[in-house]
Amino acid sequence: MRTFYRAASAAFVLLLTSLLAGFLTGCSPLALVNVVSPSGADRTTTSAAYGANPRYTLDIYRPESGAERAPVIVFFYGGNWVSGERKDYAFVGHALAARGFVVVIPDYRLYPQVRYPDFLDDSARAVAWTERKIAAYGGDPKRIYLMGHSAGAYNAAMLALDPRWLRRQGGDPARLRGWIGMAGPYNFLPVQNPTTRPVFNYPDTPPDSQPLAHVHKGALPALLIAANKDDLVDPQRNTGVLADRLRAAQVPVREIYYDRVNHNTLVATLSSTLRRLAPSLKAVTEFVSSDGGRTAPRPGAGK
Repeated sequence: MRTFYRAASAAFVLLLTSLLAGFLTGCSPLALVNVVSPSGADRTTTSAAYGANPRYTLDIYRPESGAERAPVIVFFYGGNWVSGERKDYAFVGHALAARGFVVVIPDYRLYPQVRYPDFLDDSARAVAWTERKIAAYGGDPKRIYLMGHSAGAYNAAMLALDPRWLRRQGGDPARLRGWIGMAGPYNFLPVQNPTTRPVFNYPDTPPDSQPLAHVHKGALPALLIAANKDDLVDPQRNTGVLADRLRAAQVPVREIYYDRVNHNTLVATLSSTLRRLAPSLKAVTEFVSSDGGRTAPRPGAGK
């Protein structure tokens, strides 16, 4: 038994080292996370089209069993709006489906094919499709949560805080119940990152491109998760300032900071392999199962 645990611990360290090396060299190690993380007992529908563009495609993860009309989470991945593939985030879908949620992970168009705000229209299009179609997959179209990591957290924040995006795509903002941001950039003017600058038409980036500009009383409840050691997106300038602004507007918000992760490994803690680094999955589960903090979490939520 001791030999087994030593081997498991060594495998964990090897994976973590590979993840960090991959992030530092610009490679995507998320495929490795998917390989070593069990898929769990869920049903997956891949490559559903939410529009005619090749990037208008999404995957759906459903609990293997359970009540119909489950809460729905639409997850947007990051990549600085220049990279990303939904298949690399299968571990997110499997993890959340195992907690009883229906999960939608869409692709969306990236720079240089598009610039701000086109990817917000794409994200809203995917959410509007979800509202119309998700009942056929066991999801409740009146209980939809937006979630994202990094650039994807920005997309989620903009759609949650500014209803015009969803309305432009024929969606109903009233069906959204809350949103979850992981290491999101919410307050990044003037744009400093050279990769991000052309995406947001620097130096002519409009002030209302920032989620911070759309905070208002009556906004959706938020769960904001960040890494204390984040060298890419300053956690206090972004997560901290947004949380303060939401509280000032009397919007329910919970902010959490973790020490053992960085900007990139934070999202990987949703996987079973790296879950020991931070209880992010528990926090997300409790938030959604409590209807964004409106009720007590369901028994056993977050375990």
